[in-house]
Amino acid sequence: MDLVVTAAKRPEAGETLLGEKFYTSPGGKGANQAVAAARLGAEVHMIGRVGDDEFGSDLLKFLEKENILLNGVEPVTGSASGVAMITLAEGDNSIIVYQGANKETTRDYVRNFESLIAKSDVVITQLEIPIESVEETARLCQKHQTKFILNPAPAADLLVDLLMKTDFITPNHSERETLSKQVDLNKLLDKLIITEGKDGVVYFENEAPRRILSHSVTAVDTTGAGDTFNGAFAYAIGIKKDVETACHFANAAAALSVQKLGAQAGMPTKEEVNEFLRNNGKNKS
Repeated sequence: MDLVVTAAKRPEAGETLLGEKFYTSPGGKGANQAVAAARLGAEVHMIGRVGDDEFGSDLLKFLEKENILLNGVEPVTGSASGVAMITLAEGDNSIIVYQGANKETTRDYVRNFESLIAKSDVVITQLEIPIESVEETARLCQKHQTKFILNPAPAADLLVDLLMKTDFITPNHSERETLSKQVDLNKLLDKLIITEGKDGVVYFENEAPRRILSHSVTAVDTTGAGDTFNGAFAYAIGIKKDVETACHFANAAAALSVQKLGAQAGMPTKEEVNEFLRNNGKNKS
């Protein structure tokens, strides 16, 4: 659950400020990406854990409302649900994530859903669950030739073996910097999709960078923009679009998402994205 406060500026260390607004909103990178893909028309199955608290109950209700299939989501007795504490200030966000029940999405838990992974077109994970569970997901995807997308957020130390098992890796600019200290990114160019916020997105074609420019919109809340991109990119790859087309589609979805408060509130439908692209064209440099 996202706990969001808006303020004119971020507090310095030891400083207390008065916020302007406060609200709660369903979130979590995995859930956000699931909602983004489902809004676009994908059949989405979620694998994960929530707490047996009020937040957990609410999160499940939100996901059900979005037509996300939840056979892979189980509450953890005696555990709090994961939360993100978000400050919106100066046109951007700062986020602290508490994993809570997400930690119980263990390697063994993931194995319980091997048959689901095997019949999927695309599987996407992020790093708000244990690293070993992400590694197991990658192994199962490779075993069953299921496309695997890794959103390496929050940034963490990753094994080169895991990175090589991916079909696509979708870091933002700061996450890319973390990755570059762990592995020679020149070995991953065919997998890299780098999201850069207002500077758009970069992918590589024959090892040469290709930039898709961001669309000019009035941003109200950038929380969840990266998750919208990832969910939309996964959807486009799942319906067999090429990388360039998938990036254009996801870039437009992200542009639409930042125009409303809340990570999930502004996530668009396929019709909205296609209309936006018709009206605004494909931004490419």
